[in-house]
Amino acid sequence: MKFKDKVVVITGASSGIGEASAIQFAKEGSNVVLVGRRKEKLFELEKKLSKYNILTLICTCDVSNKLQVKEMAKKVLEKFGRIDILVNNAGFAIYGNVSDLDIEQIESQMATNYFGMVYCIKNFLTKMLEQNSGHIINIASVAASFGLPGLASYSASKFAMLGFSEGLQHELRGTKVRVTVVSPIMVRTNFFDHSSFESMPKFSPTSLSAETVAKAILRAANSSRLEIIVPAVVRGAVWTKQTFPYLINPIIGSTFRKYLESKEKSK
Repeated sequence: MKFKDKVVVITGASSGIGEASAIQFAKEGSNVVLVGRRKEKLFELEKKLSKYNILTLICTCDVSNKLQVKEMAKKVLEKFGRIDILVNNAGFAIYGNVSDLDIEQIESQMATNYFGMVYCIKNFLTKMLEQNSGHIINIASVAASFGLPGLASYSASKFAMLGFSEGLQHELRGTKVRVTVVSPIMVRTNFFDHSSFESMPKFSPTSLSAETVAKAILRAANSSRLEIIVPAVVRGAVWTKQTFPYLINPIIGSTFRKYLESKEKSK
C-alpha cells in the first residue's frame, strides 16, 4: 500500500507511539486523524504536521467511552468518506499485584486497552468492508505473550487484543481488509509516568524509541502477517515460551520476584 492521500486514524495520538506514528504517516503524505483525550497536545501535534501539506482532523475522544468513539467515527467518515488504516494505539498500565489493585483499576485497563480497540473496530469495520479495503493495526506488547507479575491486568488486556485480532483475521479471509498486531518490547514513552511505576526503573537498556515502533507500524500496514514483534529477535523468546512453557514460566516468575524483592530492599 502506498500511503499518499490515505486516511489514517490513530488513537492515543497525543504522545509516544501515537505521535511518532502520526509523523511517519504524514511524511508519507497520508491524511491523519489524531484521536486522544488531551486536546492541547493534539493541537500541538497538528502544528508539527502542518509542514507536510496534508489534511488533519482532531478528535478529542476517550476510547473507553463507546458513545464518544461512535461520535468520533461519524466525524471521520463525514469529513473523509473513507478510512484506510486504523491504528489502535491508546493504552496504559497500572503496576501492582492483583491483591493490591482495586477492581476499578483492573477494569479501567481492560476498558481502554481492549474494549477501546473493539469500539473503534466496530465503528469502522463496516466501512472498510464496504470499500473492500483497509488495514487494522492493533498495538499490543510482548506482554500479549507473557503474563508478567505486577502487570497481570495489563497482560490480560493485551492477550485479549491478540486473541481478538487472530479471530478477526480468520473472519476477514476472502476480503481485502487486513488486521495486524504490532507487539513491541519496552518503549521509551510516558507510559511509565503513572505513579504506580514510581519505584521501578524507567527504561531498560534494550528499550525502543517510539520512532522505531512507528516505523514498524508502517511496515505492518503493508503486511499480511497477524503479528509483528519488535524487535524481531524477541520472536525467538515468544516461540520458546509457547513451546516450552513448563520450562520458561518458572524462570520468568523467579526472575521478576527476585527483581521486585531487590527493589523493595533498596527503598
